[in-house]
Amino acid sequence: MKIRTGDIVTHVQRLAAGEAGGTVPDEEPPVVVFVHGLLTDSLASYYFTLGPALSAAGVDVVMYDLRGHGRSTRPTSGYRLENFVEDLALLLEGLDERRPVHVVGNSFGGTVAAGLAAWHPERVATAIMIESEPPVAVWNRHMADGLGHARRELVRQESIDWIAERYGSHTARLSKGAGRILEATTLAEEIPHGQVIDDDLSAIRCPVLAVFGDESGLSAQVPSLEAKLPLCRTVVLPRQGHSVLVEQPNRTRDLVLDWVREHHTPAARLETALSGAPR
Repeated sequence: MKIRTGDIVTHVQRLAAGEAGGTVPDEEPPVVVFVHGLLTDSLASYYFTLGPALSAAGVDVVMYDLRGHGRSTRPTSGYRLENFVEDLALLLEGLDERRPVHVVGNSFGGTVAAGLAAWHPERVATAIMIESEPPVAVWNRHMADGLGHARRELVRQESIDWIAERYGSHTARLSKGAGRILEATTLAEEIPHGQVIDDDLSAIRCPVLAVFGDESGLSAQVPSLEAKLPLCRTVVLPRQGHSVLVEQPNRTRDLVLDWVREHHTPAARLETALSGAPR
């Protein structure tokens, strides 16, 4: 399915609760929206990991391709974080989805999830960030460094050959596709200059689950997230780097499903509503 979201058309796939097997729930199910990462990713990373499993467990699932990725429109410009966040808000509107959603984001997708929680709190029941950073000023600097390096290297055949030798032909094809995105768009220039939230994270009031690998540098955020977000739970997986979703899909599935079920009770929904109310 494709839906107009502002200046682009977004490719989206839905799996209703029970559609992928399992039992259709008697009451209104929770809805989970999956947001993938940048450049080498698409909704397929969830379609082949978490999406069908959550549908079978009684969850309404929404998966979509970010602008510039997969089967969504690839404009030459319009790649600040706020563009991605607004795409998601407009997608929910286009789907006529009125329930607060649980937003699961991997890597950059987790930053989009945090942005939606900060700028559209009425839309978000909880945010689940997998190997992600919230959109604060230091994140922009990290993205500038990473995207600058990717833009230089992924257009070089020598780099693609090295990736193929070390990580295999599939990863090399994805990396070559990422290079094409960087050549055809202003993504690398725009993302590091996107809108941010205050470092104290006070804009994020919903419950947050943050999942990291212990061998990833992003796990260093754990003390800060726990101190700044009163409704935050962190999980650090042992012997794991940045590729948590790909390498630990079953563990990630269980963490997400348990979290969504825990926060779908009437008491949890009331607490979430109160946490998002004006202070």
